[in-house]
Amino acid sequence: MLGIVVKTERGERHVRVSAAELAGLVRRIGGAGDHFLVLQRIPDLPDVFAQVWHDAGGEYAVEHRDGGADRHFAATAGGPEAVITALTGWAREEAGWAAGLSWSRADITPAPGVPPLDLGEGERTELERRVREMLAAGYATRAELAECAEEFLVTVDRRPVSAPQARALADRLWLERAAEQAGWHGETDPERLTRAFATLREAGITAREHFACCRSCGNAGIGGAGERDARGFVYFLHQSSESAAADGGLTLNYGGFDGSSETTAAVGHEVVAALADAGLRTEWDGDPGRSIPVTGLDWRRRLVG
Repeated sequence: MLGIVVKTERGERHVRVSAAELAGLVRRIGGAGDHFLVLQRIPDLPDVFAQVWHDAGGEYAVEHRDGGADRHFAATAGGPEAVITALTGWAREEAGWAAGLSWSRADITPAPGVPPLDLGEGERTELERRVREMLAAGYATRAELAECAEEFLVTVDRRPVSAPQARALADRLWLERAAEQAGWHGETDPERLTRAFATLREAGITAREHFACCRSCGNAGIGGAGERDARGFVYFLHQSSESAAADGGLTLNYGGFDGSSETTAAVGHEVVAALADAGLRTEWDGDPGRSIPVTGLDWRRRLVG
């Protein structure tokens, strides 16, 4: 798999696609509402991306950026194969990946400077604490972090953080976390959890991470979040992700779609077994009326963006 995220005009978000899947996406674009792809690395890095635009019957417009406006380049291609070769090479960070196209510097106006934050020490500390909590949970994108940073201190008559300031703060803390995770080695507990959830989905149970803001919303939405013939479900809430990062405990909500306690209990046992197979510990007494606590987690979720 390629260490990239591919976003489409359709609103799709493809994480860690294969080279063949990337090629398929490039060949697909060109129709109404499906003209472009934007590629970012994992983890996402500020001002680092590649993208392609194509309208049926025309050339492919390709761009890549590696830093500021002076590192933004553009090229055209007559067909998809040259684009596929270039974007696959970019995704793999291959030496000489750009050689197949004729690049020129794009006419991009540099972004204006961002004024420093005008905040007291207390507000600055609280704002950074909140952004770091989201980073530690590991599910937020850079855009979501920036939105949080912009809105966190807003009151009826005061908006102390502008959108550019929020993006600058979010990117600084994002890069700090990305540098920290570069020292992590091997499979982490969140990756074990993801592996267990994949096993459960293969067994006919809808399994979603970081799903919904509250249990009422989660239970209302989980039925449409998986396959129609799923027997049951398991998920955890946004605040549960942050709790796992803070104290190593994660609460799982689960159930059967037929509403019976027997199916709910059976799903609970399957969830516990899948977690155990992935090397994770739970404390559950088999009561279908109680949630499943996952304990002792070392929550180091690698950023994607």
